[in-house]
Amino acid sequence: MSADHCGSSLLLALPDDVFIIVCRCLSRRDLCNLSLCCRSLYDLAFSEKVWLSQCEMLGVVANQELVEWRNGVSSYNALCKFLVSVRPLIGIWVHQNPELGNVVYVMPGFVSVVGCRIIPQDIGPLGLEDGPLLWAPVFEIISDSDGSAAFFLHGREKDTNYFYPGLLKAVDRASNVLLLEVEPQQQCWGWKLLHSKISRSDDGILKSHRLVETHKPVVPFSRLAFGDRRKLLEVVTYRLKVPDTENGPLFPGLRDDEVNFQKDMVLLSERRSMLLRMYKLGEGHIDWESAPGLPSDPIWMELNKIMKTLDASGARYGSANGVEGHSKNTKRRTVAGYFKDSVKQILGKSGSINDRASSRNGTSSSETKYAQLHEFLRPGDTIGLSLHACTMKLSSYRAWPNMPDSRFALYKLPVRIPKAGEEYSGLWGGTFGWPPGRPAEDKPGKALFFLLLSYEVSEGQRLLIATKILEGTHYVLHPNGSAMFIVKVDEPSLDPFPWDTDGDSIPVEVKHAYNGDGIANGYGFRYPGSKPGSLFVIQNEVLAFVWRESRAVLTLQRLDLQELLKKGERVPALPPVANFSYLTKSYSNVFASFSNTSHGLSSIPRIVGQFGTQ
Repeated sequence: MSADHCGSSLLLALPDDVFIIVCRCLSRRDLCNLSLCCRSLYDLAFSEKVWLSQCEMLGVVANQELVEWRNGVSSYNALCKFLVSVRPLIGIWVHQNPELGNVVYVMPGFVSVVGCRIIPQDIGPLGLEDGPLLWAPVFEIISDSDGSAAFFLHGREKDTNYFYPGLLKAVDRASNVLLLEVEPQQQCWGWKLLHSKISRSDDGILKSHRLVETHKPVVPFSRLAFGDRRKLLEVVTYRLKVPDTENGPLFPGLRDDEVNFQKDMVLLSERRSMLLRMYKLGEGHIDWESAPGLPSDPIWMELNKIMKTLDASGARYGSANGVEGHSKNTKRRTVAGYFKDSVKQILGKSGSINDRASSRNGTSSSETKYAQLHEFLRPGDTIGLSLHACTMKLSSYRAWPNMPDSRFALYKLPVRIPKAGEEYSGLWGGTFGWPPGRPAEDKPGKALFFLLLSYEVSEGQRLLIATKILEGTHYVLHPNGSAMFIVKVDEPSLDPFPWDTDGDSIPVEVKHAYNGDGIANGYGFRYPGSKPGSLFVIQNEVLAFVWRESRAVLTLQRLDLQELLKKGERVPALPPVANFSYLTKSYSNVFASFSNTSHGLSSIPRIVGQFGTQ
């Protein structure tokens, strides 16, 4: 169809810059629909300039970085596809355990996004400007040339760093829960070596027969018992050893040193290419079908046993092709034998919690409460690791989501952008004591706190609530989600600020002061009490909450986590599944072994002393 016949002549007559401005008012779907009108509009709607504009509108990375990211993909359209898929992941994610803080910040890398765990820690005498912020990698999602995504979980086992590849499932636009799951799929992913095959073509059930069962609903991973979910996750974390050369950055540093910045970009580009090759080719894995002298499918041998036991429907699941005959020749110690023994230790002789319950009673309440493992595995030929960003209906209390302890999940914190009437919304960090960040003579540093400040209306009063999300002590004093202070923003305080000058002997200028209450001991750890105090707004965007009775002071400054992480110091990760979300209840610092001498973790007596009678 010609341009004249489809009424597009006016659009085609527009100058390129004007057409791009018009396209900025269109959604990506509208652009695709526009491209269907005629060949001329197709070429125009899919031009590089139009899709560069769409990438800019997403706001994931700065315009200058988009030009650099474009070198890693086939087109701006492909880059836009990737940015749309990962944009909902950008931000702060948390889990309740451990109580000191399980805070993961997802930020742009290089043609990728990176999840970074903030380590509970001290800060130096000059505050956050004095030393690097300690962090550990959790996961990263890298774009291929066509805009598709490759997911890698990070982990560390026996003092060795590993990558654990997986699949990124479709991401909800309003995602508030990030789940680490196992995904059963047909063998069409194209990278079978990254997954554990559970082929059943020769076990008496043909694929054509199994297709009859496709009408059955797919069992979600969340329906499995916790023990089964944990075991499956441990089974599918197929390790890719980090090469010795992989010691470069995960994201570029600050642009204040252009020479070093360009060096980072070269290293990032090489690292990305290496990871994508590993992802596609499965480097570091054993090809169980072609490797001589090895069983063709060791994981399936174990899963097969489980499914034999758990299959209540009477369907026969026999041994995988060639496994029984080959097992006679595996008396010698082989790599596969070692791997098989490891799987046995993970899965256990009985296979699952459901299996143990049913073996005792024939049936059990778990059969109705939880899905059976064989029901979950039935739809697929392979199983593999997956990252699932979904939207769930969550309740919350003072900006902290109420979360179950049995999900391998992270929960997104809604960080509101400051606006008129809510100027102090956002993420703040600080320490106890005055001057800000200055330790006592006999103390090397102070515990770093992260607080999320948000506004709420209660009983007709506007409140500013400071929710604790990270605490840099050795042993937690306040649970995650605690309100460190609550301020009535419509109620000015008449209390004087206790100090006249700051650490540089500069006079303190109090711009605003509000009445409120600060956290204190009273009803126990989970339900602390409160004591009156005042929030002071000081020059240079410093907040200080002062407890009226004890004169303890918590000083805060607004944080730019991306900038702090780019200047930060990377430390080793935890083992893979625990590294994603640390589910074990802990009141001590599980990350303490990763501290160094210059940024050691704070001690209990210092904080107790600062709180005085609280």
